[in-house]
Amino acid sequence: MRVLIIENFHASPLGNVGIALEEAQAEITLRRPWQGDALPDHDGFDAIVVLGGEQSALDDEKYPYLPELVALMRTFGAADKPALGICLGSQLLARAHGGTNRLNAAREFGWREVRRTEAAADDPVLSAAAEAFPIFQWHSDTFTLPENAVRLATNETAENQCFRVGRASYGMQFHFEANRDVVETWVKGFPDTVDRMDPDWLPTYPQRAETEGKTADAAGLAIARAWVRLIGA
Repeated sequence: MRVLIIENFHASPLGNVGIALEEAQAEITLRRPWQGDALPDHDGFDAIVVLGGEQSALDDEKYPYLPELVALMRTFGAADKPALGICLGSQLLARAHGGTNRLNAAREFGWREVRRTEAAADDPVLSAAAEAFPIFQWHSDTFTLPENAVRLATNETAENQCFRVGRASYGMQFHFEANRDVVETWVKGFPDTVDRMDPDWLPTYPQRAETEGKTADAAGLAIARAWVRLIGA
């Protein structure tokens, strides 16, 4: 199992996705195009994971690799190879399939509840989670649902929390990879940014980590394991 990981920001731990890939004994190839790494072709890989980042999905001028990455995600889908986009990655996947990116239209931070749609009941990935569950969020942008996509999860802030295109291309606006270890790294590394996102969040963080965070860890790992099972299926 050979999986291509695309990093768009220096603080992008794989978290739950990394656990699930390690359990499956996957061979991981990491590329950092934001630091100048060339993007490979889809040949030689069984799946792709595109992680989050501080840039927008339309930030082509500052990050000129983005159109090529969008095309690569579309190519994986056309080849029926699993493609996973998380946060920024989901916004890029939406762009790849004709969705419209909407900047600064859905500010959301912390563990927030999302709800499965009816379509998710028999989805091989989202059915692994409960009908409603808390999961970590950190974004300001959103997107319209691509015409050929199925909405799988939603909430009041961002209607398109998760979608699927074809058999195995998944866009997840929420950070299901971010277990409490990852969140702790972000809180310690970016306290000023966290405070700007939600000034009331840090004082209640320890309590929320023991309640919402614990539930989110289980949901995120279940989703990660379910997506990894699609590789090679």
